[in-house]
Amino acid sequence: MTTEPFTDQEPGMKAACLTMLLLLATAAQAGPAEQIAGYRSAAQAADPSFKDFSAERGRELYYRKVMKNGKLMSCASCHSQDPRQPGQTPAFRPIGPMATAVNPKRFTDPQKTEKWFRRNCDDVLSRLCTPQEKGDYLTFLSSIR
Repeated sequence: MTTEPFTDQEPGMKAACLTMLLLLATAAQAGPAEQIAGYRSAAQAADPSFKDFSAERGRELYYRKVMKNGKLMSCASCHSQDPRQPGQTPAFRPIGPMATAVNPKRFTDPQKTEKWFRRNCDDVLSRLCTPQEKGDYLTFLSSIR
């Protein structure tokens, strides 16, 4: 029996738990910058060679197309090709704009942010997103004017 809470077979779980702890330690109503700082700490803990987040990598993640159930999907499939515009779920429910410049309430609740990353990363990528991907994604959406 190991004293470590995670084994080498669960590398994503360690990063996910670190991310959640860091985010929960932030204020209940944190802005994108505070959440990005939390993801930065989690990314550094998960990968000591981590340098910084990239809006370009976040943009690539937003528009990355993957085949899911015979359909090409991306974040933009539901959230719109222009993150400044509203999107729509497959059930035709409205989704507010993703860009923080036009939707200042976006990414102000760390628990909601984590909830939607968990759901949407699984829906589109069939896996959890890494802290680096989350930070890149928020960096991209925060850079849009």
